[in-house]
Amino acid sequence: MTTLITSRRTRMPRAACAGAVAVALLAACSDGGSAGTSSSSSAASQSGSASASESASESASAELTRSDSLTVVTHDSFNLSDEVKKQFESDTGIKVTYVAPGDAGTVVNQLVLTKDAPLGDVVFGVDNTFASRVETAGVLSAYPGAALPESAKAMLADDSGMLTPIDYGDVCVNADKGWFADKKLDVPATLDDLAKPAYQDLLVVENPASSSPGLAFLAATVGAKGENGYLDYWKSLKDNGVKVAKGWTEAYTGDFSGSSGKGPRPLVVSYATSPAFEVDEGAKESRTVALLDTCFRQVEYAGILKGSQNEWGAQKFIDYLLTAGVQADIPGQMYMYPVDSSVELPAEWVKFAPLATKPITVDAATIGANRETWIKDWTAEVLG
Repeated sequence: MTTLITSRRTRMPRAACAGAVAVALLAACSDGGSAGTSSSSSAASQSGSASASESASESASAELTRSDSLTVVTHDSFNLSDEVKKQFESDTGIKVTYVAPGDAGTVVNQLVLTKDAPLGDVVFGVDNTFASRVETAGVLSAYPGAALPESAKAMLADDSGMLTPIDYGDVCVNADKGWFADKKLDVPATLDDLAKPAYQDLLVVENPASSSPGLAFLAATVGAKGENGYLDYWKSLKDNGVKVAKGWTEAYTGDFSGSSGKGPRPLVVSYATSPAFEVDEGAKESRTVALLDTCFRQVEYAGILKGSQNEWGAQKFIDYLLTAGVQADIPGQMYMYPVDSSVELPAEWVKFAPLATKPITVDAATIGANRETWIKDWTAEVLG
């Protein structure tokens, strides 16, 4: 099986501190068994009911399937430092293979199509726009035992225990500040600005049928314009020359002018964190800016695939994604915020990667009930 690791975010310049943070916090990736260790005097004082509970827990653990290998299915933006990934293998003795069929939308489609012969043991990268689809399709097994930090509990998709929140961020339109300065044109600020004649042929977005940021941006337009107005808004974008790319990589590194690709379009749907990684060494400003009035809050989850050959390892991997070492590695590697709010963020994010104070929101139940209709109608309106 070929391992594929590319990224919708990690091809941009990284903050200088990212590697140092990952190495410094490696030790935190190991559970070390300390949380479950008691002194002999403490153990002696435990009640019979506690012993029964421990025995039940051990029995349940013994019933889980186990293997010396683990396959993690993820989107093509998954990335962690090599040292951090190796720490999990060292701690557990499990050899991990990472398989990335494509963007999050592609991953979800593949999981549903292969649910009777799962692609792996555990999935990372299903977000809140796709959460209901994998849950209702019978793709996942519940793991309610994940030790969530308090700050992550509000990000749960529901109370089923099937999806564990790992990171989050804001999907927003990003602008190439230099391009607009050269043209002596104001940077747009709102969704309505993007449809104005002054910004004709400047915006590239991702296809919501194949891209999670594309679907997040579609959800943002529904949230902002309503069920009866979002298609009219998209018609105005189409009339104004919006370009649709398959996914984030094609849009950001191919069509966008403000990053490595040096494409022709100065506006792109990306992340609020992206400008933090468009800062040249020694520079005081980013080359790009996120338009914070266009943002949709995205949460990414991990879950155990039903039919996993290594359920025990899958649980351990989810636990590992919530450790301080991995949570601290996420900003520099995947350009997302860790769900553990106690983790210190890179200094660059304070200046260049603020979250939206009032992101556009659409609840998961509404997205689940309407996602396919939105995509179908959007496709007919914009690509038809």
